[in-house]
Amino acid sequence: MKILLFGKDGQVGWELQRTLLPLGRVAAFGHGELDLADAAAVRRKLDEVRPDVIVNAAAYTAVDKAECELELAGAVNAAAPALLAQAAAQRGALLIHYSTDYVYDGAKAAPYVETDPTGPLGAYGRSKLAGEEGIRAAGCDHLIFRTSWVYSARGANFLRTILRVAAEREELRVVADQIGAPTWARLIAEATAHALRQAMQERSGGKFASGVFHLAAAGETSWHGFASAIVAGRGGLRVKAVTPITTAEYPLPAPRPANSRLDTGAFRARFGLALPDWRDCLQLCLEEIPQ
Repeated sequence: MKILLFGKDGQVGWELQRTLLPLGRVAAFGHGELDLADAAAVRRKLDEVRPDVIVNAAAYTAVDKAECELELAGAVNAAAPALLAQAAAQRGALLIHYSTDYVYDGAKAAPYVETDPTGPLGAYGRSKLAGEEGIRAAGCDHLIFRTSWVYSARGANFLRTILRVAAEREELRVVADQIGAPTWARLIAEATAHALRQAMQERSGGKFASGVFHLAAAGETSWHGFASAIVAGRGGLRVKAVTPITTAEYPLPAPRPANSRLDTGAFRARFGLALPDWRDCLQLCLEEIPQ
């Protein structure tokens, strides 16, 4: 099986290079090697690799900059997934793509299920939703995994930022009125490999069904709760207090959903995988970061 992976240098893509290796021959490319906004280059790579599976872990993720970089966000998050889906349909390949909790407006009082109405608050969420719609319109076999609050031991993310500033400051002020589930990039990659293995068995038996699934860690917390858990799990930091604040006290260019909780029952039912609690994943991730 030939697997073409886009976004190998991102948090999820870096992990996917490792979890997908047992499943087939992986050709992986990062932004420096292949710009997803360059449609002609993407087509050439698809013709060269001729993949059985396309895994798109690449995305424009600068949520605030997306408000003024609409064209770039749209090219990477909307046009490129649609192009990959069209290529998958032509080749009979399976497409795996990652989306986000930002496709919802966050107004629901309970965790979101896949059939809930979408309503992105900002340009980033709108571009990601457009990518989902482009994939469905192409008619290829696909799995779209919506995830949330992704972090890892490498790269730029909330976990790394908190560790850095907690070593420099005595007080951290962190938003406490946005709720979600921090999700380790390795969990996403391992769950993807499990789902891909099952999906290929389903396809070979003529029983595959495309769909959108929520893929996030179990449990819930706020950004303040996440920061507090990071500080407690590491120890030896300069910080003495993690103070809760409201979203209004930390204004940003792009609005964020207040509720980012994703119900993962459909993923569990389809793929038979119980996703672990975010606290357990956080502790394992922290163990990989040198003191």
